[in-house]
Amino acid sequence: MKRVTIDMLRAHLLVASLTAVGAEALLCVALPVLPVSESFFGSTSFRMFALVLIVGSVVVAREFAQVAFEFAVRRDYAIRAVRDAWPAVIAANCPRRWLVVLHLRLTGQPFVLAEH
Repeated sequence: MKRVTIDMLRAHLLVASLTAVGAEALLCVALPVLPVSESFFGSTSFRMFALVLIVGSVVVAREFAQVAFEFAVRRDYAIRAVRDAWPAVIAANCPRRWLVVLHLRLTGQPFVLAEH
């Protein structure tokens, strides 16, 4: 498998894992308050809900990251990659640098982080 493909898969799995951890933490806090039996969490409907939540969060994260990237390009914090010629360049002072990097990793685009 290509390195770019592996990097894209890792980025998607990172977002999905963070969502799963957040949902589990939220459920652990809310479980004593919710009037739900333990068997509910093993049901097919709960599993489907969890799957939809995780997939939905990946889609939402991709959208937020794309918006951050477009903002960075418009404000000259980032320069788009030129296919097979130059990687994308991200300025050190980009306000949402981590989201811009996430977008580039999710889409498999090469990038470099510019220094001050």
